Amino acid sequence: MTLRAAQPLAYAGGLWASGLQEGSTDPAVLDSAGRWLVVMPYSGTPAFLRFADWSEQPPAGAIASWHGPDADAWSSSLDMEGYCAAVARTREEIAKGRVYQANVCRVMRTALAPEDRDVAALHQLLLQGNPAPHSAMVRVPELGLHIASASPELFIARHGAEVTSGPIKGTGRTSADLTDKDRAENVMIVDLVRNDLARVSEVGSVEVASLLREEHHPGLVHLVSEVTGRLLAGTGWGELLAAAFPPGSVTGAPKSTALALISELEPVPRSFYCGAIGWVDADRQQAELAVAIRTFWIDGEALCFGTGAGITWGSDPQREWRETELKAQHLVSVASGSWVTAPGTARQEAR
Repeated sequence: MTLRAAQPLAYAGGLWASGLQEGSTDPAVLDSAGRWLVVMPYSGTPAFLRFADWSEQPPAGAIASWHGPDADAWSSSLDMEGYCAAVARTREEIAKGRVYQANVCRVMRTALAPEDRDVAALHQLLLQGNPAPHSAMVRVPELGLHIASASPELFIARHGAEVTSGPIKGTGRTSADLTDKDRAENVMIVDLVRNDLARVSEVGSVEVASLLREEHHPGLVHLVSEVTGRLLAGTGWGELLAAAFPPGSVTGAPKSTALALISELEPVPRSFYCGAIGWVDADRQQAELAVAIRTFWIDGEALCFGTGAGITWGSDPQREWRETELKAQHLVSVASGSWVTAPGTARQEAR
């Protein structure tokens, strides 16, 4: 990797950001001035980064090449047996009344060659092989930030005092795969998101703008809902994030007990996975933060990827395992440097 290719670089909201000016761990900076790149790990220290330049094209020479790991070379923090046991344990806790739903995840890892450690190059490959409405990338080596996300899920959008969240729950290969369990799971999380936003919104302003809309992405279909609200006067980013983070769709309900159960069941930290990534324009009071799912990150010499599923009383452990496999399958294929664009088509090489 060249020296220039190792310089700080980011992508969010369809724009490339370069010329890192400052960084902070305090969300209060998002209420100041300028356009900020936001990274909030599920577990770890947040980073709020202000870049000097935002443009439609990356700086010349700023991105290295990518060949990627073997698609079959990944290990998982939970194997099928371990994951199914975690699902069974979650159903036991639901039967006891401790939780109604919990999102159980696993982290996949694979060794990465030194020449393939530029997430900006991986990000460009994702833009081709898995275009997503909330694609984002950040590369700041001195802060240990190497993240490439093809997220389909809106965590928080803001336009002045108006806020919107778009929780996703329910995933299948086709519409026919979606079940009553998926719909019930989505409704549970919509109720949780309503409660989160109501903590910082004007009384009566929180509404469900849409419910159980189907949204299609490469290789799968999601159920998506939309919750809106109007923030109380004087509400800053610190208060908004404290009310809504971590996202309800990747935790569970009730959120506090789901978080505690997740910490018991998952053997390794989620790191950036299931956090939030996106941009905030403090001058215009506009923002778009995605839930950091379908997300890769580099940890030392390893490339990591997270995948999970929402568990309810109606969950079948084997089916939930297959859902985690489905969510990982296409993205891991893209990261390996090749993918199938559609059923029945020839394999497309991206090397």
